[in-house]
Amino acid sequence: MSGAPILVLYTGGTIGMVPGDGGYVPAPGFDVLMSARQAKLAPDVRDLLPQWRYQAIEPPIDSANMSQVHWRRMHEAIVVAVDEGVAGVLVLHGTDTLAYTAAALAFLLADAPIPVVLTGSMLPGCESPTDAWDNLFGALALWQQPLPAGVHVWFSGQRLDGVRATKFHSERLDAFQVVARPQSGSLPRADIPEVLCYRQPCSEVPLAVLPFYPGLQAAQVGALLATGVRGIVLECYGTGTGPSDDPAMLAALQQAHAQGVVLVAISQCQAGAIESGVYAAGDRLFRTGLVNGGAMTREAALGKLFALLGRGLSAGEARHLMQQNLCGEQGAESVETQ
Repeated sequence: MSGAPILVLYTGGTIGMVPGDGGYVPAPGFDVLMSARQAKLAPDVRDLLPQWRYQAIEPPIDSANMSQVHWRRMHEAIVVAVDEGVAGVLVLHGTDTLAYTAAALAFLLADAPIPVVLTGSMLPGCESPTDAWDNLFGALALWQQPLPAGVHVWFSGQRLDGVRATKFHSERLDAFQVVARPQSGSLPRADIPEVLCYRQPCSEVPLAVLPFYPGLQAAQVGALLATGVRGIVLECYGTGTGPSDDPAMLAALQQAHAQGVVLVAISQCQAGAIESGVYAAGDRLFRTGLVNGGAMTREAALGKLFALLGRGLSAGEARHLMQQNLCGEQGAESVETQ
């Protein structure tokens, strides 16, 4: 296949791990193993794959150690690759935080002109059996046909929206799903503001995820706020309720809002979404200044906060854009098998 190459961006993860003293560990040099495996493919299959070049984020990591620093490095590498004229980027990533990275990159690259695909494996590529090569070469084969710009996840024969995917199974090979989380009145996609242009750099920003649970104390919320956090994803019950009969809790949330902390409410239900005006308990919470996160997943809400606040937007600007459908994060289920 002729044309511009695909950048294969290796970050580590199970796909490139080898046995170590305490279990599987990330290893460098995955391009050697990848080239050797591609050479063993049937000629008619091998000839259909696009040309690719390799780059690694060093050192390779277990994705359990993924951080905003790594997201920034991936983003920077992809921007450079776009300038160099690649046809797309394939990110090789560990499965534990792959969905978080896919969501963050979806917002960081919201208007990028190329497709970015993330894949990995549940079993190491150095072992047999393994799902590594079906996932990797299946992802590369996506470029045999027109592939829309945006961020995608390819896993176990399915292409998923990167901004909607979540890891659903810890052992099954089809580990990722997009669970429909419908909300009342679908939001049309909003225009991407210039400040979110994919070329704009992004800085680290202190963020947190806090689930509501029986027994949560206002003092615990206060301790979190004392760390200097600038945005919190609040995982509410059901359609958006929580401990609203606790005056101290309401006061803590009001104080956070007044201090410029962006509080985004999502549902902790797998197929849930926030719907205002259903319960008085939810209404009292939202009066403290919570932003309605609608149908966003935890991964999408966290990645969106990172992209907005990390690019210097004010709390007010971020609150406004958190309620806009920028990348399909409020969209319906999207799964394609090939």
